[in-house]
Amino acid sequence: MMFWVPLFGMLVGFAIIYMANVTVPPGFASYLSLATLAGLDAVLGGVRAGLEEKFKADIFVSGFIANTLLAVLLAYIGEQIGVELFLAAVVLIGGRVFLNLSLIRRYWLTKLALRKKES
Repeated sequence: MMFWVPLFGMLVGFAIIYMANVTVPPGFASYLSLATLAGLDAVLGGVRAGLEEKFKADIFVSGFIANTLLAVLLAYIGEQIGVELFLAAVVLIGGRVFLNLSLIRRYWLTKLALRKKES
């Protein structure tokens, strides 16, 4: 049941940002989008770990912070040296998001199929 913790945290964070009506300067928009994608990857990884009964809050929080900071740092370094590392990070993290989402979906579909079989 611990898989709800990261999902709840993500929803609370989005609600706070929405209610605060935050505007982001155009120069930081790419960094924020990459940080959001990295955060979403961590949240879906936390949900997946919870479903697999392997969720640990300290690992989730440290991974969330480290992955988000590393993604933004790579984008910044890429911008400084003139290489589009931002796009590489988006492709990699986007792939992880879809992988985690597909594994979560497969878990729920398998669970649903087992319930139907038992009935």
